Amino acid sequence: MPEQSVGEDIIYYAVHADANARHVLLLIHGAGGSHLVWPGAVRNLPGATVYALDLPGHGRSWGRGRSSIADYARVVVEWMATSGVPPAIWVGHSMGGAIAQWAALHYPECVAGLILVATGARLRVSPQILEGLRSNFHRTVELITEWSWGVDPPARLVEAGRRMLLSADPQVMEGDYRACDAFDVMDRLGEIRAPALVIGGTADRMTPIKYAEYLTAHILDARLVRIERAGHMVMLEQPEAVAEAMRSFLTELASRTGPGV
Repeated sequence: MPEQSVGEDIIYYAVHADANARHVLLLIHGAGGSHLVWPGAVRNLPGATVYALDLPGHGRSWGRGRSSIADYARVVVEWMATSGVPPAIWVGHSMGGAIAQWAALHYPECVAGLILVATGARLRVSPQILEGLRSNFHRTVELITEWSWGVDPPARLVEAGRRMLLSADPQVMEGDYRACDAFDVMDRLGEIRAPALVIGGTADRMTPIKYAEYLTAHILDARLVRIERAGHMVMLEQPEAVAEAMRSFLTELASRTGPGV
């Protein structure tokens, strides 16, 4: 997997380049995650060059985690500049969706579009999680795992998700959740000019479907895809449905603007 130094951080990323790529996608994971939260159906999306990052302090990336959405967005923008990545469609899950919204508001020149997955314009976090990450990490991971999945998810996926969270640095993960808890752009969504696809699972307990509905109602150029019975890890639970929604969105963008978006 390639790596790129960005200041004091070393950012690892996976990249898939379709020979007939018309789009550039940037996949940004959520709190305590890594690029592995994105299934192959998304990472290998046809017709696109797809970059999937490990944020600093996550996965195989070196460096310290951040404690604000603004700081994470700044790192990603600096990585794009250093790596020569052109304006991209930012695809963000949960905390990654917050990072993508922040980028659309503060670095619009870097954002060709948004795909917001299981996220919201405000991401208040239960005190049970915020306090538990410091006082009883393992028990809190169990709680997060319990809340993260929809109706009858495959046991192997749940266990893989649990292992990923347990492998995270507890301090980094606490910083992630505190960054989410402080995030609030509910009153600024009308400023976003990038076209947006919003994907939400109808059984999501972490970011309920009403969050996705709010995003869709307040971003000027947005449409919503509901994934029935899916929870917070919607892209892992129903990868083909998510990938199909993304393919349809990319086709729509290409019809508006031509190649290269």
